[in-house]
Amino acid sequence: MASFDAGTTGFMLLATSLVMLMTPGLAFFYGGLAGKRNILGIMIQSFVSMGITTIMWYLCGYSLCFSGNEMGGVIGDLHKACMHGVSLNTPFSGNPKIPEFVFFAYQMMFAIITPALITGAFINRVSFKSYLVFLVFWQLLVYYPFVHMVWGGGLLAQWGVRDFAGGIVVHATAGFAALASVIYVGKRKDTESPPNSIPLIAIGTGLLWFGWYGFNAGSELDVDAITGQAFINTDVAASFAAITWLIIEWSLVKKPKLVGLLTGAVAGLATITPAAGYVSLNAAVVIGIAAGGVCYLAVHFKNKRGWDDALDVWGVHGVGGCIGTILLGVFAAKSMNATGDNGLKYGGTTFFIHQLVAVIVACVYAFVFTYVMLAVINFVTKVKVPEEAELKGLDDSIHGEQAYDAGVV
Repeated sequence: MASFDAGTTGFMLLATSLVMLMTPGLAFFYGGLAGKRNILGIMIQSFVSMGITTIMWYLCGYSLCFSGNEMGGVIGDLHKACMHGVSLNTPFSGNPKIPEFVFFAYQMMFAIITPALITGAFINRVSFKSYLVFLVFWQLLVYYPFVHMVWGGGLLAQWGVRDFAGGIVVHATAGFAALASVIYVGKRKDTESPPNSIPLIAIGTGLLWFGWYGFNAGSELDVDAITGQAFINTDVAASFAAITWLIIEWSLVKKPKLVGLLTGAVAGLATITPAAGYVSLNAAVVIGIAAGGVCYLAVHFKNKRGWDDALDVWGVHGVGGCIGTILLGVFAAKSMNATGDNGLKYGGTTFFIHQLVAVIVACVYAFVFTYVMLAVINFVTKVKVPEEAELKGLDDSIHGEQAYDAGVV
C-alpha cells in the first residue's frame, strides 16, 4: 500500500474544494450583473457545468488531458478513461506524496469553471440547448488540447511554455471564445439593462477571491515556500488591480464605483494566475497595476467597438490572461522557482518569445474554433433565442422560473 503525505493530501483536497467554490461564486457574480429577467438563465449555465463536466472528466477528459501523447503532443489518449488503471493507492506522477485521485479531482474543478467563464459574454441571447452542445464540444476540442499541451507534457510544455495556474489554458481561451461568441450572436435587444443586485456581485467576487487561493496556491501541487508565494502574489495582484481600476474610473466618472472595484479585483486575479508561482512579490505588484489599467482600457475599447460582451469576459479574463502570460515572460525568475525559467528581465529572451507566441496561438485558435463551432451547432439547434424570448427574459421563456417574486424587483 502506497504511503501518502497526510498534510499535502489534505491541503490539495482543501484547494480542490476552494476551486469548486469558484463556480457557484461565478454564478453569483454573473447573476448579480445580469438584468432581473435573466438571473437564473445565467446561473444555471454555471451550475450545469458542474454536472456535465464532471461526467465528461470521468469518461474521457482526464485521460485526454493527462494520459499519453497523441497527434504530435496536441492531445492525450484514452488509456485512463473512467480512471482505468488508477487505484486508491496509485500515486500522482507529478508528486508521489498525493494520490492520483486527488489530482484528478483538483483538475476537474478547473475544467468545470473554464467554459462557465464564457457564458457572461452572451447572456440572454443563447438557448440552453445550444449551450449544452457548446459545453461538451468546446471542452473536447479547445480546453482538453490546451490542458494537455501545457500541463500534460504535450507540445507547448516541451517547447518550454509555462502557465502556473491557467493564464493560457483557462483565461485566454475562455476570453477569446467569449469574444467570438459575442460577434456570432450579435447585440442584445436591450443593452441598457442594469445589474439587478450589486450585493450579489460582491458576494460572488468574495467567493471567487477566496477560491482563487486554491486555484493559484494549489497549482504548486505541494506545500512549500512556492505555495505561500503563489498565495500572497494572488492577493497582492488582486488588491493593486482593484484599487487601480477604482482610481481610473473615479477620475473619469467622478464617482467611486463598487462594481468597478470588484471587476478590477477579478481582473487582477485572472492576470496573476499564469505567473503566481514563478514571480516575485514586487513583480506581482506590477502585474496587478497592469491588470487594473489595461483591462479597464480593454473594456473601454470593447464598448467603443460596439461588441456586446455583456459582462466583460473578454476584457477581464481574455485580456487579463494574455497580459499575465506575457508579463510572466518578462518577470519569471529561476531564483523564485527553479522549475520555471528566466524572463526577459533576467535575459530570457527565448522564453519571452515562447510565451508570446503560445498565448497568441491559444487566442486565435479559441476565437476561430468557437465561431465555427457555433455556426455548426446552429444547423443542429438554433443558437440564438427568438426575439420575443429575449425581450421576455430567459428565466421565464426558457426555464419557467423567476429569481424573485414579481413585487420584489
